[in-house]
This record gives sequence, structure tokens and C-alpha cells, in this order.
Amino acid sequence: MNKNEIEIRKDVADALRTGAPVVALESTIIAHGMPYPQNMETALAVEDIVRQAGAIPATIAIRDGKMKVGLTRDEIEWIAKDSSVLKASDRDIPFILARKLSAATTVSASLAIASAVGINVFVTGGIGGVGPDGYQTLDISSDLIALADYPCITVCAGAKAFMDIPATLEYLETNRVGVVGYQTQNFPLFYTRGSQFKLDWSAETPEEVADIFKVKLQHDHKGGLLVGVALADEDALSYEETRWAIDVALADIKAKGIVGKEVTPFILAAIKKETGGKSLTANIALIKNNASVGGKIAAALAQKLSKSRSI
Repeated sequence: MNKNEIEIRKDVADALRTGAPVVALESTIIAHGMPYPQNMETALAVEDIVRQAGAIPATIAIRDGKMKVGLTRDEIEWIAKDSSVLKASDRDIPFILARKLSAATTVSASLAIASAVGINVFVTGGIGGVGPDGYQTLDISSDLIALADYPCITVCAGAKAFMDIPATLEYLETNRVGVVGYQTQNFPLFYTRGSQFKLDWSAETPEEVADIFKVKLQHDHKGGLLVGVALADEDALSYEETRWAIDVALADIKAKGIVGKEVTPFILAAIKKETGGKSLTANIALIKNNASVGGKIAAALAQKLSKSRSI
């Protein structure tokens, strides 16, 4: 990807030039993940949380065929309100650019653009994974391939709970993506309380995560690092409540023949309906929590890389 074709907000460009910490943020959660005005309020709050953690936020999107790293407040309001904004994964970028369209970026597209400009830390809500019927449909999110391709730390609340979590973890292992639980031994399940999926590695502090990624860079170890942050119990939904809502949504999907990129937003909307809106509250809590952790990791990593350069 041509870095010169990417429009970078001045404070983000200055931070990247001086080695100051920057956190990339996706925009699909704004355009397609929440209703207005919660989406705009959450996006602005997340940026403030990143700043409070000591880093510069850089929300990513494509507007009128131009890749943008670091949206202004007006641009965040635009993407929160404009229903014509498309949803772009990594593969869609050339089509969006060639036709001068506008799109919110998913995890894979955000990682592609963030890595092109040299951002090391990316924060999202939850990643995609192997779909619930992935063994039949080959529904495997491009997020997983992007995690293997691009050298970024991705901070998330795990994968969305309706994914095939064991298959998702196996796919990540096969593609050599390191997965670390942040202050947890288990892989988080988005806004669901608890998980039985054990991880091989965990880290207790932002500095530990930064150390791992610094070594990856020093040894030119390809690909990214996935950091799973568990949502606090008081903000999370129970597994039983979430499972019931998921089962209702999956049955509806099969009945209506919904496939492809429409599956995830449909399920999220169905879960919101079945939980009486509690899933939206949990979703907002987890992205804010991830932003705080991601900002601290970015600050710790920038400090460690700065010390390495000065030696």
C-alpha cells in the first residue's frame, strides 16, 4: 500500500515522525456497530480514553476514495450519521478507492492502513473468526488473515461469542499469530462473562505486552500480536443469556438465508433485541476498556523503542 496516498491528521503524523505513541481505531463500530447518537458519543469517548492513557488516537476510514488516518470530530459525526457509508474489509480497499466511495474500515482494512503508516497498536471491540458453520461454509473472517499479515498489536475483547472459538484459535495458531490474554489465562468472549478456552500465554501489564512485541520487531518475526482483554464481570452478560440470544439469531439467519458480511451485524442486532439492549451497554464498556489498555500498551512500547534507539 502506498503510504503517500494516505491522508494522515497532523498530530498523528507528528507523533509517528517523533516516535510518540499512536493507537489506530477502526470505524465500522461507528458506522455499522451502534445506532446514532451512541456511536458518535462512544467514538469520541474512546479517543479521549486513548489520550488519557498517553497516546494519540487515529480513527481510520475511507472518504470519497481517500484513505484517512485520524478523523476529525466532523468526520466522526459524518460517519456516525451517513447511512450510505459502506463496510470495507482489506480486499475491498482497491474497489473503494478506484470508485471514490466512502467506507468504514473493518479490523482487516484498518490493520492494512495502520501498518502502512507505521502504527504499531490497533484497538477494536472484538475480532471476527471462524463462523459458526465454518467447517461447511468456509466462513473465515479476513480479520484472522490480517492479524497474520500485518505487524501490529491488536487489542480486543476476544472474538464475538457466536463464532466457533476453538476453530478460531486453531486458525490463529496455524497462521503463527501469537495470542496473549491480558490479565487473564482464558480467551475472552466479547461481552460474555467467562470463558473455558485456555491460552498458552498471558501478560499482567502493558509493559509485558510491549516487551513481547519489541522482541518480535527486533527479530523480524512476521505478523501481529493479538491481545485479549476480558470485560469486567459487572459490565458483561452471562454466557447463558448470550447463548440464548445467539441461538435465536442463528435460527433466524438460516430461515432468511443471510450470508457473508451481513451475518455479523444481523446477529449483533438480534442479540441486542433479545437482551433488551444490555449487549449494547456491554459493547460500549468493552471498547472503552480496550482503548484504555491499548493506549497504555502504545505508551509503554513507544518508551521501550525510544530507549533502544538511544542506546
